[in-house]
Amino acid sequence: MSIRIASTDADIMDCYRVMRELRPHVAEEQFLARVRDHEKSGYRLAFVHAAEGCMAVAGFRISENLAWGRFLYVDDLVTLPAQRSKGYGAHLLSWLKGYAGQNNCSQLHLDSGMQRTGAHRFYEREGMTRAGYHFSESLTVSKS
Repeated sequence: MSIRIASTDADIMDCYRVMRELRPHVAEEQFLARVRDHEKSGYRLAFVHAAEGCMAVAGFRISENLAWGRFLYVDDLVTLPAQRSKGYGAHLLSWLKGYAGQNNCSQLHLDSGMQRTGAHRFYEREGMTRAGYHFSESLTVSKS
C-alpha cells in the first residue's frame, strides 16, 4: 500500500471511482477538468494505491486564516465502501497529518455532513475533535 499525490491525468481519473462515493453529483466526464481547475487554488488529491487499485482518496489544500493560522483543510476523504475498516482511511488520514506538519501547518480541519455518523466515529477514533457547526446557505448567482 502506498500513498501518492495524483499528478497525472491517469492518476486523477483512477481516483474517480472512489470519489464518486462521496461526490456522486460530479460526472466522470467533468472530474478531470474540475480537479485541474481546483489545483489552481491549491487543491490536491492524495490516494491510497494497493494491488487492487485506488482504495481511498483525499482532496485537500493548505491555507491560512486569522482563526487557525496555517492549516491543512480536507475537502474530501473517502474509502471504497467494500474496503472500509481495512486501514486505508486511517493510513491516509495519518499521511495527511504528516504532510500538514511537513508544510508548517499547525492544524488539520475538515467538515462532515451531519448524516455521516460512521465517518464521525472514524474521525473521533483517529483523534479528531468535534469543534463546531458549519452553516451554509444556497445563494442565487446573478448573471450580469
